Amino acid sequence: MTTLAPPPAPTTQDGRHRAAPPAARSRLRGLFTGPPDDPRWARPALWAILVLATALYAWNMSSVSGNTFYNAAVYSGTKSWKAFFFGALDAGSFITVDKPPFALWVMGLSARVFGYGTWQLMLPMVALGTGSVALLYRMVKRDFGAVAATIAALALTLTPITVAITRDTNPDPVLVFLMLLGAAALMKAVRTGRLLPLVWSGVAIGFAFNTKMMQAYVVLPVFFLVYLWAAQLGLGRRIRNLAVGTVALVVSSAWWMVVVDLIPASSRPYIGGSTDNTVWDLVIGYNGFGRIFGASSSVGSQGNGASFGGDAGVYRLFNSIMGGQISWLIPFALVALIGGVVLRGRAPRTDAKRAALLLWGGWFVLHYLTFALAEGTFHPYYVTAMAPGVAALAGIGGVMLYRAFREGSAAVGVPPRKRVRAWARGWVLPVAIAGSTVWAVVLLQRVSGSGTLYTVAEVVAGVAGAVAVIGLLLGRFTGRQRLTGIAALAAVVALLAGPAAYSASAATSSTNGTNPTAGPSTGGIGGGGGMGGGQRPSGSGGPGGGTGTSNSGSAPSGSSSSSSSSSSSTSSSQSASGRTAGGMGDTQVSAAMISYLKKNQDGATWLVAVATDQTASSIILESGEPVISMGGWSGSDDAMTLAKLKSLVKSGELHYIVVGDSGQGSSNSEISTWVKKNGTAVSAYSGLYRLG
Repeated sequence: MTTLAPPPAPTTQDGRHRAAPPAARSRLRGLFTGPPDDPRWARPALWAILVLATALYAWNMSSVSGNTFYNAAVYSGTKSWKAFFFGALDAGSFITVDKPPFALWVMGLSARVFGYGTWQLMLPMVALGTGSVALLYRMVKRDFGAVAATIAALALTLTPITVAITRDTNPDPVLVFLMLLGAAALMKAVRTGRLLPLVWSGVAIGFAFNTKMMQAYVVLPVFFLVYLWAAQLGLGRRIRNLAVGTVALVVSSAWWMVVVDLIPASSRPYIGGSTDNTVWDLVIGYNGFGRIFGASSSVGSQGNGASFGGDAGVYRLFNSIMGGQISWLIPFALVALIGGVVLRGRAPRTDAKRAALLLWGGWFVLHYLTFALAEGTFHPYYVTAMAPGVAALAGIGGVMLYRAFREGSAAVGVPPRKRVRAWARGWVLPVAIAGSTVWAVVLLQRVSGSGTLYTVAEVVAGVAGAVAVIGLLLGRFTGRQRLTGIAALAAVVALLAGPAAYSASAATSSTNGTNPTAGPSTGGIGGGGGMGGGQRPSGSGGPGGGTGTSNSGSAPSGSSSSSSSSSSSTSSSQSASGRTAGGMGDTQVSAAMISYLKKNQDGATWLVAVATDQTASSIILESGEPVISMGGWSGSDDAMTLAKLKSLVKSGELHYIVVGDSGQGSSNSEISTWVKKNGTAVSAYSGLYRLG
């Protein structure tokens, strides 16, 4: 019987045996150098981009106030698992926030593990923001190579509104990461034909739905179309798999809503933002059609047309408020999408590159139309969900158009018809760069005088853009490929100089936690962001002021000045968020009042009842005690009725209530009248009454 001899051990040049490197060491080295077939610069460039993203998102974290509305809900969730599950604003679980709780769960788990404070809430946001950059890089690299992936990752990192919102405690960074996970799983299902990745894609979008409801579904039409068109299966199996994936999507989306709505209303919090105390109404109303149509009916509850990004219209994302947040690369992305589809036009149905191009193009177009035309409540930071599509198209399209340009420059010795076509394609890249550079200069001109940073960015963008266009044209007619490569690098600098300036501003300045934006103030409701847009939200003690609870779990403490201006700050925050404080909230809530309430709480579950979420969240963060918000965010929720108030007073769960002279809605007027007739006014604090 013949046995095979083992292969000879590797030897050095002098004939000595060389030990093979351990597998663990090889994997560790590969982590930093990348796969062997990657360019040597690719993996170091990725690490540099990820470090840059982390630095932008986490820089000067002590200045981050976050959104006190969500901060208070996270704090309450650390005190009560019931409040944690429902996403209640207060630890007594009287009313929920107006969003599903998944993002609150993410921040809440961090706060439960590490203690409550600024960095504990920001840690998952920074991690998910950087993770989105890494995930986009991986997806683009899979089909278009390291150059396209590097440009896409850098473009996403430097998207100004993405920097601003990732430095906040709004749920959008969680939403974007989950949507990217869904897209990655979808493309794996398209390439392999396997069912399981499609199921996981539905699950990811379902969790995104439980982060921000209907906004997560904006990408669904293109997800369905890309899979139905490009998956490597017969039509019947594609339809069957889509049906299974849809079931996974529905189950992962609806489970929390179904559970909550099945629980009797008396055993759970009131659903904030709804008109009938159900999550379903919140889905189709305030967080659904209300965002699109701005209606005030149950099919668009409380949208009311409040906008912080300017009037609805196809050019909204280019206006003076939105332009500097997201529009820098939109012209280039649009040209890249059209050019890329043309270049891949004759590819087979299952072509993965065209499928990816259609995915990112659909992502971009659907989000653009949704945000531009929405007539309901619209904040600039919503458009961070569009950023991955724009960034991916910039990277993919840039590489595809560059290759078409190179082919056009080398179009000699080919049939005349093909030569003309190649030369025509070769003009697209210089024109796209020139147009995008001009738009960048226009955006920077709008904020001229706002600081040296923007002046420098304007000069850099203009000069680099001119160098890029001239270099490409000279390289085209002289045949010098090295010159075209230098011109391409100049183009990247030209297109990203403006976003880099805005992103640096967002990272180094305090932002409005309710309506965060990047760059200088450019007007609009709530103002601009990084350099003085809008009012700092009230209740900045705790996470907002960096004085949050220590790991021991004590109540958050804030400065007295923070609370003494609670009324004015709350009013500003509510104005900046697009809703007015209605009902019984026209009363100052001071630090002295909070101290008085804590001393006289007398075992009550809730410290006090106030009109709105903003006032309640400020007091929760200042006192560490549960506070009732009777009217939700806008003061118009029917969370508190007179019968419920009497029951809480009779059971000893509530002793104090703040009412004003005005009332919004019959229930608030009825409550205000009853309180003034049956309560005892605390003379030292206007509007404060003792009940029972």
